[in-house]
Amino acid sequence: MSSLEVAKHDLLYVGVIIFAGLLGGVLARRIKVPDIVLFLVIGIALGPTIGGLLHVPADSVMNQMILTVGACYLLFEGGATLRFVVLREVWITLLLISTLGVLITGAITAAVGVWFGLPLAIALVLGALTASTDPATLIPIFKQVPIKDRVSQTVMSESALNDAMGAIATFAVVGYVMGTGGGFSLTGSLQTLAWEVGMGLLLGGLVGYAAAFLMAHNSFGIFRDVTPFVIILAVITVYLLADAVHASGFMAVFTCGVIIGNKEAFGLPLDHHEHEYLEDYMGNTALLMRMFIFILLGSQVDFHLLKEYLGIGLALLAVFIVIARPLTVFLCAAPDRRAKWSLKELLFMSWTRETGVIPAALVGILAGMKVPGMDVVGAITFIFILGTILIQATTTSLLAGKLGLLKSQQP
Repeated sequence: MSSLEVAKHDLLYVGVIIFAGLLGGVLARRIKVPDIVLFLVIGIALGPTIGGLLHVPADSVMNQMILTVGACYLLFEGGATLRFVVLREVWITLLLISTLGVLITGAITAAVGVWFGLPLAIALVLGALTASTDPATLIPIFKQVPIKDRVSQTVMSESALNDAMGAIATFAVVGYVMGTGGGFSLTGSLQTLAWEVGMGLLLGGLVGYAAAFLMAHNSFGIFRDVTPFVIILAVITVYLLADAVHASGFMAVFTCGVIIGNKEAFGLPLDHHEHEYLEDYMGNTALLMRMFIFILLGSQVDFHLLKEYLGIGLALLAVFIVIARPLTVFLCAAPDRRAKWSLKELLFMSWTRETGVIPAALVGILAGMKVPGMDVVGAITFIFILGTILIQATTTSLLAGKLGLLKSQQP
């Protein structure tokens, strides 16, 4: 097939995904479910097994480009939602649950996976891959459901922060499993992690401030009228810079989002009209990224593997929801005397932890890297994504009401 024919096929796939995604988004709003649920279902329906309209191999350039850009942008948006005012009150909880919490959740998942009969390498990758929560699901939910501010901001901030840590942990585990590190070394792993995180934070902070300066400074804000393009350029630039120095591109992109999202704290505010314009742009772009990631993921589901691993996937999901997440929350948040979490708040945070965009994107990226066992990991991850979204996302409002955490219930 010629390059022109390949380009035409890819263009057709882009059109199909956008059209189907727009229809799915409208339907999701009407039936009041997270849009990514319908995007997954649409992807399954359009994929080669059923509809045959969408066939984008996991190792194709198009798939890798969409997943990498999509994951970066969604992490950027997640970082942009984090507010310094929340950090001051709950930073200890956020630090613990986004670092130690990722390891606790991943370790429990991996250990139970091995106990259920999964090979150790596959269980480790699965544990790391599914340990983070999902800002792309949680942020829209909390915009629709008026939850007590500090609880909703904490859960959203955690979901944004631990995605970067989850991605770092995943690639560290993959390096160990594939033997690229020459054997496991705790000291070496900690040094590598420190470098990846530290440089990611530094580069993200520098690029984020530079972008905010050029967008919003009174005298030097020369790109004030083209802020969306500055955002895209900042995301691409900081990711590639971090990758060039072997730092975490995901952490860099996330940090960049945090700085730009809190630009007012640096004396770089946009006026009300410009701020609304930027918010609309970021929301619409994030929607587009969710469409592509989840529809592509659904189209790549292997039904034979899904059927084969449905039992173990559901069993792991049950452990994931009722043991791994609550244990993580109570170990990381309950000791935080500064935040003084109530039992009801801890119970709510224990239930609210959807798996979604970043694990989905990482599945595609690792499949393209030919990581062994990714077909099995992908099938179980799909069960996790669909299960947590269908079970937990759809019951968020009900649980918040029962626990008295809705804003309308506050004195």
